[in-house]
Amino acid sequence: MVIYLYRWKISPEKEGQFEKAWSRVTAYLREECGSLGSRLHRGDDGLWYGYAQWPSAEARAEADLERGGMPEALRLMKDATIGNFPATVLTPVSDFLVLPDKGGNKRP
Repeated sequence: MVIYLYRWKISPEKEGQFEKAWSRVTAYLREECGSLGSRLHRGDDGLWYGYAQWPSAEARAEADLERGGMPEALRLMKDATIGNFPATVLTPVSDFLVLPDKGGNKRP
């Protein structure tokens, strides 16, 4: 597994636009391209952070963002962005993250 960490500075009046477009891209990548999912966070430093899990770097490289309305969603994300930073590739070393199930219970 490999994780990609993204950082953006988002225009305050376009935060909703960014989140909606990011959600659309993320759902597409998970449903159509084999992504293991992603999360979006707002940092206390004013930046927005996203990280996406993939089974491999090759799977991410093969993801096709040229169909399914993705060019428009990516354009909306870019339009909302004041600045961004290069992606950081993370390789898990230790993982103690516990995810809740839909009923609020913890699951490994």
